[in-house]
This record gives sequence, C-alpha cells and structure tokens, in this order.
Amino acid sequence: MADQNTPMQEKGFSPQLDRRHRVGRIMLIVFQASTVVGVVVLIVLLLNIMNSAFGYVAIQNEIEPESLAIDGVALDNLTKEQLIPILEANVSKGLIRRLENDLPFADRTRENILELVYERVVEPQVVDQWSFYASVTQRDQIFAEAAGKYPEAILQFESWIDPAFITQPQSSDASRAGVRTAIFGSLWTIGIAIGFAFPIGVGAAIYLEEYANHEMFINRVIQTNINNLAGVPSIIYGILGLAIFVRTLEFFTSGEFLGNVDPTTANGRTVISAGLTLGLLVLPLIIINAQEAIKAVPSSLRQASFGLGATRWQTVWNHVLPSALPGILTGAILAISRAIGETAPLVVVGASTFITTDPNGPFAKFTTLPIQIYQWTSRPQDEFRNIAAAAIIVLLIMLLSLNATAVILRNRFSRRI
Repeated sequence: MADQNTPMQEKGFSPQLDRRHRVGRIMLIVFQASTVVGVVVLIVLLLNIMNSAFGYVAIQNEIEPESLAIDGVALDNLTKEQLIPILEANVSKGLIRRLENDLPFADRTRENILELVYERVVEPQVVDQWSFYASVTQRDQIFAEAAGKYPEAILQFESWIDPAFITQPQSSDASRAGVRTAIFGSLWTIGIAIGFAFPIGVGAAIYLEEYANHEMFINRVIQTNINNLAGVPSIIYGILGLAIFVRTLEFFTSGEFLGNVDPTTANGRTVISAGLTLGLLVLPLIIINAQEAIKAVPSSLRQASFGLGATRWQTVWNHVLPSALPGILTGAILAISRAIGETAPLVVVGASTFITTDPNGPFAKFTTLPIQIYQWTSRPQDEFRNIAAAAIIVLLIMLLSLNATAVILRNRFSRRI
C-alpha cells in the first residue's frame, strides 16, 4: 500500500514533467506564430500583385484615331482594304516588309490589320500610372494631377488582366500585350512532362517497393540516387535537357524525322524538348511520393491476395495500386506545382522571350508564363511590370485549376476504395 501511495515524482516516472509541458507549450506557440507569419506574408504578396495589376493610367495617342477616319467613317469601322493603305502610309517600308514576311497582308484578318494600325500608327502610350491603393484612396488628387501634367491624355481605370489579356498574343506595346501564346506553351510543356514522367515514375516506384531486393547493392544505389536527384537544382536539368534532347536527339525533337523543315525549330529547341526536360525534373519527386503511397498500403492486403492464389502482379494491379492511387496523385499535384513555375531549365533549353505565334504541336517553338513574366519584369517601362503582375495572377489561377482537377480525381478514387 505504501508503494501505491508514493508520489509519481518519487517513483521516477516523470521528474521533469512540468519542464516538458512548458517546452511543449512554447513549441506550440512557435508553430502557431510560424503559421501566422506564413499566412501574412502570402497575403502581403497577393496584395502587392493586386496593387500592380489594377489602377488609373494616363494614355496619350501619338495620332488620334479620329484623324484617320475616311469620309466620316470611324477607324474602327473601316474595311481591311481601307486599313492597309493607312498602315503603309504611316510606318516604315522596312516594317511593312517584315510584317509581310511574317504573314502576308492578304492572309491577315481585318481585326489583325486594325490591331496593327492601333499598335503602329495610333501608338497609345501610357505616360503615367498609379497603383491600386492610390487609385482608391487618392482619386481626386490623381485626376487633378493628370489634368495638369497631361491635358491631352485620357485617364481611365485600367484592369491589366481582362479577357483581351488572356486571348491576345505577345506585343511590344504593353497595353496590347497578352498571354495567350504563353498559356498554350505552358499547357503543352506541362502535358508532355506529366505524360512522360507519371507512368515512368509510378512504374519505377512499383519496382522498387514490390519487386526490388533492397539487400542488393545496385538497388540501394538506385534508391540513393533517386533521393539525391530530388534535390538537384533545376538549372542542372536544363543543361541535361540541352545536351540530350536539344543536341543529341535533335533529329527527333526538331520533328525532322517527320519531314519538318521549319528553320526556327530545326535546332531542337521545341515544346517536346522543354516538356521532356521538365519531365526529368519532376520524375524523382513522383517516384518518391509514389513509393511512400505504396508503402502505406497495409501488408495484410497483399498477404490476403496471395492467400487467395493471386500472383504478385495481380496483387499489385488490383489491390495495391488502387489503394495507393490517392497518394500517387498527391505526388502528381506536387510535380505539376513545381514544373509549371520553372524558368531556369526552359531558358537553357531555348524558350523564346518574344513570340507571337501559338505552339501548334510538340515540334513548335514556344514560350511559357514564367518566361513571359521574367521578360516583362526586366523591361524598364512601368506598364510591363503591371502586365507581369497580371500574368502572375493568370499563372496562379492556372496552377490552382490544374491542382483542383488533380484533387478531384484523387478524391474520386479515394471514395472508390
């Protein structure tokens, strides 16, 4: 009875229990503070992007559209045949020849000719701009300042992200530039990367977890290298892609084996080279996540399958993979998130910084949203930083959309288990 009534401290169970509890409470506070700081930083980042993507701008035209009217017909209502002489009369002959070489005027649409007239003849220029915060809080001061400094300019509230920004290609004029070409390029490269890396990564994970003998030296070397490759800087993968896909496999990646004789892509710097490079980049990540998902499947499930006479492959295909699929798709989400924001390997492989034609296949030249954002932020004009902020919003929306699709698929497979 005496032993039962002895205080816990005297029994030696937990002589430092109070100190451990204090440490636990301190660490809880630290973790909560870390979460709050992370959320605050994210909110500040988003607000900073929003602050640049919206606001008042003062726009001044080099030539007013009203002065280009013909017989009282406004510029926007002129026909293609009337617009071409206006363009030829107001721009240099060298520019006309370059535009004709890019795409003959006879093959261009009226809307394209009108866009060229606005871009090259009217030439609307942003002479000043104000942030979203200033536009909301200092509206009267902005109007007074614009009226005094730019009496001929038009002051308007500009949303740099709008339907036109999504549907228009790149342009040297920030007010007419869009991200359509970059969006298509990003979708092409991500599609090729996941299509290449996902089946190979899952297959490698199945072999390493279900078939490989981990006591063998070669298998331990493979596992160690996979873990190390997951931490290799992305620029190294760009150099690898340049050496393998662009140069060594140029006959394939340029499309030459299919008779493609386009001189702009004959060097192998194409969509498929970029996609395969990103596929190598995310391959270790997919393998490691797929391995963890397969490890999480209870061994009793395998033993029950073997007990019923199923082969190893039947067990893997019918029981292990369906149970591990939600975790495997989680790895695919992480892979998409990393690949869609990569810039360094694509620069090395040969992404274009200025391109106005959409990629029409895996053997086309390309650009991507991160490359486009990088190119715009390096320009000295303030308005290019505004459309860079708008492009960042588009990139975030596209990333969240792709991730949401993967999450929906993961949840659907989870319910089937």
